[in-house]
Amino acid sequence: MANDTLLIKHTGTGKQAEYPLLTGTLGAETADIRSLYKDLDCFTYDPGFMATASCKSKITYIDGDKGVLLYRGYPIEQLAESCEFTEVAYLLMNGELPSEAQLLDFNLEISDRAIIHESLRKFFDGFHYDAHPMAMLVGVVGSLSAFYHSELNIKDPDQRMRSATRMIGKMPTIAAASFRHSVGRPFVYPRMDLSYCENFLNMMFSRSSQNYIDQDHYIDPDLVKALNLLFILHADHEQNASTSTVRLAGSTGANPYACVAAGIAALWGPAHGGANEAVLNMLAEIGSVENVPKYIAKAKDHNDPFRLMGFGHRVYKNFDPRATIIRKTCHEVLSKTHKNDALFELALAVEQAALKDDYFIEKKLYPNVDFYSGIIYKALNIPVDMFTVMFAIARTAGWVSHWLEMMEDPSTPIGRPRQLYVGPPRRDFLPLGNR
Repeated sequence: MANDTLLIKHTGTGKQAEYPLLTGTLGAETADIRSLYKDLDCFTYDPGFMATASCKSKITYIDGDKGVLLYRGYPIEQLAESCEFTEVAYLLMNGELPSEAQLLDFNLEISDRAIIHESLRKFFDGFHYDAHPMAMLVGVVGSLSAFYHSELNIKDPDQRMRSATRMIGKMPTIAAASFRHSVGRPFVYPRMDLSYCENFLNMMFSRSSQNYIDQDHYIDPDLVKALNLLFILHADHEQNASTSTVRLAGSTGANPYACVAAGIAALWGPAHGGANEAVLNMLAEIGSVENVPKYIAKAKDHNDPFRLMGFGHRVYKNFDPRATIIRKTCHEVLSKTHKNDALFELALAVEQAALKDDYFIEKKLYPNVDFYSGIIYKALNIPVDMFTVMFAIARTAGWVSHWLEMMEDPSTPIGRPRQLYVGPPRRDFLPLGNR
């Protein structure tokens, strides 16, 4: 809805134009400057899209100053406390929480779509044994379009929803297969009788191709609960790099599997999905609680390459609401798994030292969700190179929700950012001998 306008004046030409200010349900007003180039013959320059809204969305809202994260209007704290991951996935995709019957049907559909084609399973044999799991994930997910090309009429809402649920169902299966290929273990088929998180852990850690949950080696429900929590916290995060990549690819009309594969590739970067792995590497470098003061000083030294990983966030300016939730769970998981608490004690020491230091207080550098999630994954025996894969499993719910939302809007244009050209001006070609 447009209320006020934004007046922009070009002081060089004297031209000026007014642009409507759009008001959403929550958040800052947004100037609709789509006609700026036509009106004033200039573009906007916004590296990293720090002040640019690329779309309208009803899915997720973030208030970075107040530490607010809402999925379809529901506070993340409430959903994390009370929901299954598949409930949250349904909410993100459909806009409302499911009824008991709707959740049952959705879970059955997700479970039914978890199995992968035997020919697709053979794709893993083409990867070297030590291939990174994210490399396998990108390739195999992209190849899904070759198996379901007959259902890629993206103008059909039913086929779009079928593609979306298929990706949520198959992602844990593909992820677990990537891990088992890397360690030379047989592929484990998904089971219809297990929950989403139980099924993934069974496919990851079963000692045979038959079963992991038995009287000798069962999956503790508290650990399943912790994994469920992590998946909920990572399910969506507004227009981040990987989600924007999915939307940009989708704007071309590309098939949804290729769009999600593009999102996986974007997530792979250490500045995005690989941040929790970087936290563990940092803690390993610090080594012990006694070394914390020295490394805190190094982090404050602009001439020192050491950086405090897992602190601060590009969006949240005071605290990350997900970190508050996950910190408690981190305690519970470590207690349950009877792990040596040295790593967590070191993490707490780093946290406390930073939170009491004027330098970090002034710059509002606080622990974010990555600071604790890596420690929990390590306690669950998830290998470090699988951390970003875990992120991808959860974020698939957000990716497909944004893809569905975008495809429902017939006015969505192809993404085509502008640029500020700083190369050489026009010049004439010279033959080889005259250069």
